[in-house]
Amino acid sequence: MKTLLTLLLSVLLFTGIYAQKLPRIKVLATGGTIAGKGASADRSAYKAGELPIKDLIGAVPGIEKIADITGEQIANVGSQDMSVDIWIKLNKRINEIYKNNEADGIVITHGTDTQEETAYFLSLTSRYDKPVIITGSMRPATAISADGPKNLFDAVTLAASKQAANSGVLLVFNEYIFSGRAALKTSTTHLNAFTAPNSGPIGQVYDGKVVMYEKILRKTNKDTPFDITGLSTLPEVAVVELYADAPATAINAYVNSGVKGIVTGGLGNGNLNKVNSDAVAAAVKKGVVVVRASRVATGRVTLLDETDDQKLGTIVADDLVPQKARILLMLGLTQTSDSKKLQEYFFEY
Repeated sequence: MKTLLTLLLSVLLFTGIYAQKLPRIKVLATGGTIAGKGASADRSAYKAGELPIKDLIGAVPGIEKIADITGEQIANVGSQDMSVDIWIKLNKRINEIYKNNEADGIVITHGTDTQEETAYFLSLTSRYDKPVIITGSMRPATAISADGPKNLFDAVTLAASKQAANSGVLLVFNEYIFSGRAALKTSTTHLNAFTAPNSGPIGQVYDGKVVMYEKILRKTNKDTPFDITGLSTLPEVAVVELYADAPATAINAYVNSGVKGIVTGGLGNGNLNKVNSDAVAAAVKKGVVVVRASRVATGRVTLLDETDDQKLGTIVADDLVPQKARILLMLGLTQTSDSKKLQEYFFEY
């Protein structure tokens, strides 16, 4: 009797272990190079967003062992055509998935051109602390040594892990993990296309294991005020990059077109030449919010340095590059037009 009971317990334990459910991962596809298709495996030319999500998932060996995966096509564009409309659609779907308990983690496949922007936008607007991982590839799916399957495998591995929660949106590429805020595309063609110039990667996915090095301190997800539920548009914000002897044509044109905000990709510590400084002063007087960022890839834009922000009426972007400063300003303007409060946002998020 004792032997029979022991055998029964062993069987129950054995079947219980293998009956454990895998994490449910939802893959939201937006197109990009990872879904690209070329005429030849040994040529770089291709058309982005050609393959459906089921084909992307089916091309990853062993992925079914780490998660119960379902796919959903949100868009199918090259990420040079990524838009605020698609961002809002993605944000809405992410929040729906977690509200309705449809998945334990989410992976987004995305083109690399604007991947860093989408990651930051969603990190500020998604209202749940559950995993949202974004990835893509530098080579199309039909290329020799396509990097998409490995990046997707790593992204699913991270989304299925406990380490991915409470970190905002994370970007996984070439085995490295970056925060959505810090990630920056720094190569036009190489497989190690992303880095985080000011902080480095926060972790790594290697041999199916997740190792985290750093903890994210900036506020993300539900700790931000940027709940865009119900919004179909965002305030228009333009980016103007400066260079030696740059005229004020762009700033003046954007002001006349009715934009709500302008981010300048300034020189050095976000500096403006005389004609653009005058144009910014005039823009601020007309109610346009102006944020000083820098075209330099690393470092911070600091208050009251060479530029007197108090006198000029400008805000500094801290360490955000211009394209990410634009996102925070767009979202900030949904909450307030007060420059003091907007400046606080740039030091918090």
